[in-house]
Amino acid sequence: MRLVALPVAVPENILLPATYDIVWSIICLIPIVILFIWLLPKFTKVLDERAEAIEGGIQAGEAARAEAAQMRAGFDEEKAAALREFASIREDANAEAKAIVAAAHDKAQNESVRLLENANRQIEAERQTAEISLRTDVGMLAVELASKIVGESLRDGDLASRVIDRFIADLESQNAAAEVTESK
Repeated sequence: MRLVALPVAVPENILLPATYDIVWSIICLIPIVILFIWLLPKFTKVLDERAEAIEGGIQAGEAARAEAAQMRAGFDEEKAAALREFASIREDANAEAKAIVAAAHDKAQNESVRLLENANRQIEAERQTAEISLRTDVGMLAVELASKIVGESLRDGDLASRVIDRFIADLESQNAAAEVTESK
């Protein structure tokens, strides 16, 4: 079998398309170019408006961020000032409380010292009154006892006074001896 070659028309330049392809391509391309020429400015305008809106939004956001940072700094300063004032007030209150407690303690201490001194003075006065009364009673008993023992009345004031003083001195020496014995 033998192969037979069919006659094929070979164009002169294989890189150049046929004329009818060029014509139909230009006819299809013209409406597309007209459409792009008509739509491209509108599309560019819309893109520019969006770009400006985005830029404005970014600038407004940065301005708001800066304003918020300033407000935060102001709030932080006010907070720090309030904390310093609070600390100062608390320190003043603590100092005042300590002063009040110290004053109350001093007043109570002075009052207790005054009450103790008054009680001691009253006790001393009562002791002296009791001692005088006891000396008088003991003296009268001693004079009466001595009168009975001697058998005479001791009406003489000097003699009675000497007898009373001697009797009380004897009683005190006996009392002191008894205390020394008890303490051993």
